[in-house]
Amino acid sequence: MFGMVRPCRHRLGEGLKTQWMAHLCGLCLALRGDHGQFARLVTNYDGLLISVLTEAQARRTAGRRRTAGPCPLRGMRTASVAQGEGARLAAAVSLVLASAKVRDHIADGDGLLARRPVALAARRVAVNWGRAGARTGLDVGFDTAVLVDAVDRQTGIEALAGPGTPILAVTEPTETATAAAFAHTALLAERPGNARPLAEAGRLFGRLAHLLDAVEDREADAASGAWNPLTATGTSLAEARRLADDALHGIRLALREVEFSDAKLAHVLLVHELRRSVHRAFGTSACAHPAESAFGPPPGGPGSTQSPYIGGSPHGSPGGGPSVEPPRPGRGFWAGCAAAIGLCCTCQMCCADEFEAPWSRRKREGCCSNCNCDCGCCDGCECCECCSCCDCGA
Repeated sequence: MFGMVRPCRHRLGEGLKTQWMAHLCGLCLALRGDHGQFARLVTNYDGLLISVLTEAQARRTAGRRRTAGPCPLRGMRTASVAQGEGARLAAAVSLVLASAKVRDHIADGDGLLARRPVALAARRVAVNWGRAGARTGLDVGFDTAVLVDAVDRQTGIEALAGPGTPILAVTEPTETATAAAFAHTALLAERPGNARPLAEAGRLFGRLAHLLDAVEDREADAASGAWNPLTATGTSLAEARRLADDALHGIRLALREVEFSDAKLAHVLLVHELRRSVHRAFGTSACAHPAESAFGPPPGGPGSTQSPYIGGSPHGSPGGGPSVEPPRPGRGFWAGCAAAIGLCCTCQMCCADEFEAPWSRRKREGCCSNCNCDCGCCDGCECCECCSCCDCGA
């Protein structure tokens, strides 16, 4: 699951975390429903923003959620997930852009794709994903040709770019593609007046995506000799940061012009979390949460009464304060081995919010559930109307 907007669950709070997961699972299930299990590989954090924006603008909420069955990535639990045209548009965009990414790696001969048999198989997968995305896009009234054209132009622009070439000339195809996808959410939500400001927000989001990817890959590309837009055009990190900050400001201004029915999640992701993505890429902030292991002791050290769960036990405590996990009888060696195999096969060790440790039976958090944000504070802000932690004016 790739993407630059990777919110920390501690910041989202329970309500927004549930909504965010509903869109993530909705994208995954939309890919599976239309294109089969293998298509779920293109599920990504940034793609679900399309689904979030569509729902945030919608005047009616009936029929936008359904209950999905148990899934290993949710610890074999059911969940309410997003459905409808927003999730399908997100699936179409994700498929087409993943197809382009695979073709780009094939052209560069990255890793195993340098081997001809692997490259041939990957090229077939990329072609199938591109066609599948085009079909789904047409079903929701979106012509994915604008995405394909942007990808094709990107190759030519990169070939001609050199020292002195404006970096924005290199990011333009990405900006055009994301602008089209963002603007189409207004049509799906039956708010055509939102198309113009959302196109602007999408254009700047695409600029950020391209810039931050270049910044994060700069050292690795230099070591491997791969093409990097910053290095190729001679753009300094200071200039890249200036452009990134300008894009953040522009997105905030554009979102103020959008008429939303419920803007909370979209605001948190596209204002707060996007700003933290910039800090993370440039290394200008650090997370305040301790980096605890999913299998290590709870915070506070041995004998501490501090709970490893925010606000007390995972099931809550009467006073709302920290609570101590009650002792549980441990498992024997073989029973623990069997439990460990079961946890691995169902992906609970990685993806469940919490699971029971195989031998000690203590509650543990999945590896992917640990806070991995780069925030200065995690205040779980859910009230975008009265949030005062940034200068966005929301």
